Amino acid sequence: MEALLSSSATLRLRPPLSGSFSSKPSLPHSTFTHPAIKTSRNFPFSRKNSQSKSHPCFRVCASSSSRSATETAVGSTTVPSEMKAWVYDEYGGVDVLKFSSNVTVPEVNDDQVLVKVVAAALNPVDFKRRLGKFQATDSALPTVPGYDVAGVVVKVGSQVKSLKVGDEVYGDISEKALDGPKQSGSLAEYTAVEEKLLALKPKSLDFAQAASLPLAIETAYEGLERAGFSKGKSILVLNGAGGVGSLVIQLAKQVFGASKVAATASTSKLELLKSLGADLAIDYTKENFEDLPDKYDVVFDAIGQGEKAVKVVVEGGSVVVLTGAVAEPGFRFVVTSTGSTLTKLNPYLEDGKVKAVLDPNGPFPFDRVKEAFAYLETGRATGKVVVYPVSEDYILEKMAK
Repeated sequence: MEALLSSSATLRLRPPLSGSFSSKPSLPHSTFTHPAIKTSRNFPFSRKNSQSKSHPCFRVCASSSSRSATETAVGSTTVPSEMKAWVYDEYGGVDVLKFSSNVTVPEVNDDQVLVKVVAAALNPVDFKRRLGKFQATDSALPTVPGYDVAGVVVKVGSQVKSLKVGDEVYGDISEKALDGPKQSGSLAEYTAVEEKLLALKPKSLDFAQAASLPLAIETAYEGLERAGFSKGKSILVLNGAGGVGSLVIQLAKQVFGASKVAATASTSKLELLKSLGADLAIDYTKENFEDLPDKYDVVFDAIGQGEKAVKVVVEGGSVVVLTGAVAEPGFRFVVTSTGSTLTKLNPYLEDGKVKAVLDPNGPFPFDRVKEAFAYLETGRATGKVVVYPVSEDYILEKMAK
């Protein structure tokens, strides 16, 4: 794809909130939050504030054309040739992110579907990628960021077997997060995804909840499997209130049958840990977990304290390390995303045994992606930071029915 500057109408970002990144949108929403966390959501459906700016686009396009994008009918769904998306064409901080309304809708390969994005979520790998940490294995610039997606299928490739137009789906759009991740990600109105990476969205979850799950829950599940975790074993989760950690607690307890789950967090988040299923909530601001007498079959380090984690694992146990230094018997892995894992876990999500945990300062609307990233990068988020709604019209159509 080629990036050209295109002069076109675009969205004007609201100024950053002083002292807070809360955007507080509101649609019918049943996201799990800790009872002590109070949040209101007032979603601005109308993005009336627009201005003309130059932005990179993903194909050769007229720099000052006023023509409307051509559209293609797919079943009862109309797919435009261009879409709104967040793009960066150089590595750096949040300011390299630009909003463009002239990004080419990605083509669909035979094994892919085109998803109309309703919600997306941010992960630490998103901003590390944008900072250029993985340049050697990254896809070419310019990049539309985003891994997690929830939306509706609007077009299917010729070899797609199980999905059809109209299906509500969710997933991580890049099979390998660091090895050639997709150039056209989920922070856009449309994204093309291999069928094998997606699962049907659980009916009991809304799109924001579903978008918060894929990369984090797949990382949590694969890490537990690689560690040989099983029924009757004990586990310590470092950063239990984070996006991955909050799901490790729940999966260890509800899916794997842990005998004991301990987790670390700051003082204000201890009750959240208990509500997720932790038997022991450790306040890292008041005590060092490595000084406590308990030892665990598995330590899941989701914060970067691998050298301390190995001190509290039993002989023959395992330490899963997602970031930071690794010491024996610790190991690091990068998740391989697959829709089959989501499908396997869907029953636990449907009946509420495993819950999506969304940060109460969100969801952030699509025009505030920069603020969402800035908030995520403070390291203070609880659960997942979600961007929603991306495509408002689909939600409005559903509400009208």
